[in-house]
Amino acid sequence: MGGAVIYFRHAPSIHRRSLSARPDTLLAGVCRIGRFRAVVHRRADSHQRTVKISATIITLNEERNIARVIESLRCVDEILVVDSGSTDRTVEIAGKLGARVLDSPWPGYANQKNLAAEQTKYDWILSIDADESLSEALEAEIWQLKKAGPKYDAYTMPRLAQYLGRWIRHGGWYPDRKIRLYDRRKAKWEGAYVHESLKVNGKVGHFESNLLHFTCDSLSEHLRMMDRYTTLAAEQLLSVGERVTWPRLIFHPPWTFVQTYFLKLGFLDGLEGLAIAYMAAFYNFLKFAKAKFMSFGR
Repeated sequence: MGGAVIYFRHAPSIHRRSLSARPDTLLAGVCRIGRFRAVVHRRADSHQRTVKISATIITLNEERNIARVIESLRCVDEILVVDSGSTDRTVEIAGKLGARVLDSPWPGYANQKNLAAEQTKYDWILSIDADESLSEALEAEIWQLKKAGPKYDAYTMPRLAQYLGRWIRHGGWYPDRKIRLYDRRKAKWEGAYVHESLKVNGKVGHFESNLLHFTCDSLSEHLRMMDRYTTLAAEQLLSVGERVTWPRLIFHPPWTFVQTYFLKLGFLDGLEGLAIAYMAAFYNFLKFAKAKFMSFGR
């Protein structure tokens, strides 16, 4: 293009001689211009494909976890925390780390996550729990998706859990794939009580890197969580009219232990794997026993 400028700044006769004498120069200039325009178009297309992502976190007294999860979200463009009445420093810490915080009374897991998705600036949502965080490898995958543009309407990610200080890879705990990144125009959370799930009206892709899940630091903490969740699970059983029979109450818990510890190789996770198997069996016993007592009006 430098030669073309020189030609136009000289007399018309010189310009005509140059074009007639060196047609290959004109062709080369046109090719260079074409390549330049192609590069510009590719850059513009790349810019248009860049996806903005909002992260949503629902919280209640999560001061122990909230900083870790927020600090792992460097790949998102907005962080929204929906809190349901924390009495600790959760809201204060989240605000200091740049999150936008909304207060909402607790309507249940699915409803709270749907409410959070409705309040974000962007359509693409990364729904993450307070006791989770992105691994560096997963963060890199999300960066790549933002640059290239999504090919699917939602994405699963394998979840690797830490239990009593150990990363658990057996007993049915891994890969434990969860849909956490999604287009809110194509998906909605469902589930009345506990164990909410995302229903996607579209295609689902998969990430390969781990979402990290920090579960219980002690057996006492695990028992407290189980007491709360089994009550919700029992209420859910009754709400859908599911009947708890005596054989189910008696035989299902020990079968859960056999599945978790032996068939799903929980024994490979050492003492922690044994604890998980026993707790899984006890969880099912509590869930069914509570449902049985509730059905008796007690």
